[in-house]
Amino acid sequence: MTTGVAFPATSTAPTTRQVWTRTRGIVLAVVLVLAGAVAIAVIRSGDRHGDLDPRSADPYGSRAVAELLADRGVDTRVVTTLGEARAATGPGTTLLVAVPDLLTPHQQSLLRKSTARSGGRTILVAAGSTSVERLAPGVTADPANSLRSTLDPHCTLAAARRAGSADTGGIRYTTTHLDSDSCYPSQRLATLLRIPAASGNGDTVVLGAPDILLNDRLDKQGNASLALQLLGSRPHLVWYLPSLSDATATGTGDQKSLFDLLPSGWLWGTLQLFIAAALAAFWRARRLGPLVPEKLPVAIRASETVEGRGRLYRKASARDRAAAALRSTARTRLAPLVGVPVSQAHAPEALLPALSAHLHGNGQTLHALLFGPPPGDDAALVSLTDQLDALEREVRRP
Repeated sequence: MTTGVAFPATSTAPTTRQVWTRTRGIVLAVVLVLAGAVAIAVIRSGDRHGDLDPRSADPYGSRAVAELLADRGVDTRVVTTLGEARAATGPGTTLLVAVPDLLTPHQQSLLRKSTARSGGRTILVAAGSTSVERLAPGVTADPANSLRSTLDPHCTLAAARRAGSADTGGIRYTTTHLDSDSCYPSQRLATLLRIPAASGNGDTVVLGAPDILLNDRLDKQGNASLALQLLGSRPHLVWYLPSLSDATATGTGDQKSLFDLLPSGWLWGTLQLFIAAALAAFWRARRLGPLVPEKLPVAIRASETVEGRGRLYRKASARDRAAAALRSTARTRLAPLVGVPVSQAHAPEALLPALSAHLHGNGQTLHALLFGPPPGDDAALVSLTDQLDALEREVRRP
C-alpha cells in the first residue's frame, strides 16, 4: 500500500546560532588561555637574565651587589659551564655557585676536586642535602628549614659580627669540622658555615638562603655588609650559574631519564590541565540521577513536542524506538475501527485477522507492517510512517 501524500521536510541540523551557543564557553576558555600564554611570553621576553644573575636588575637578580663590588675593585665574571668555573678558580678568586642543586653528581665531584686545591674561597648558595655533602664533605643539611628569615650572627666570624643581623634564614646545616664558624643559628643549627681548607689557603662558605644577594633584599638588615664581605675577600669573583646546556651535565654512570629532561613544573602544569579537563567534562556532561517530571510554565503546541521528540530520536539514532512508538500508536487507533478491544490491540492473533477481514488483504504484509523488525535506516523509517498513515486511511474509508 502506498500513498501520494507528501510530508513537509523539517531540517534537524543545528543552526549557526545554536552552534555558537553550545561552543562559546569552550571558545572563550581557549581565547583566555592563549591570551595568558602570550602575556607571559611577552613579560619573559624582556631583558631578564634570571634569578641570582649579577647581570639582572630584576628583584630576584643580583646586579646591585655586583656593582657595589665593582666600586670596591672586585671584578665579577659570569660563567655558565663547569669547565669555565674550574679554569677560573685560583688563590685570588672567589667562586660563587648560585644553584648547587642543579649540578649533577658527576659535575659536583669534578667541581669539588678543583675547589679543594684552588686556594680560593668557594661559596655555596642554598645547597641541598645531596649537593652539600659532595661539595662540602662533613656538612649535612637539615630537612627542616629555618622558621625565621632574619637572624643574628651569634658567632666569632668577623664578617658576621660586623654585618649584624641578616636575612640568612633558609636551609640549616650541621658539620663535623671542629674549626668551622657556625653563624646565624636557628634552633641551634647554623644557616651560615665557614669551613677552612685543610691547607689553610682557602675556605668554603655554605649559605642557607640567597636573600642577602638579591636586589630587593640588599638594603635590608645587614645584608649588603655581609654580602660584600663574603664575596669581596678576593679581587676576582667568578659567578657560576649552572646551565642545562653544559656538556658535562652527563657523565659516566649518570644517565638522565626522560622525566629528568622535562622542564621544572611540568607535573604541576599537567595536574592543572587534568583538573581543568575534569571540570569542563562535568560542566558539559549530562547530569546524573532520575528524570523529575515538572509542569511546564507555558503551553506547548503538540507539533513542537512531536518535532522535539523526533530530533531526540534522530540525534540518538533510535530508529527502533521511533518505529515501535509509531506502530504502537497505529495499532491502538486501528483496533477500535475493526472491532478489536484496545486491550488486545497489540496481540497479532487478535488484530491481524480482523484487519485482513476488513481490508481483504494479505495478512503477511500486515504483520510485517505492524509487528515487523525495526527499519535499517532513516529512509526506511520514513517509508514505514507513510505506510502506517496509508493503512489507517484505508481502514477509515467508508
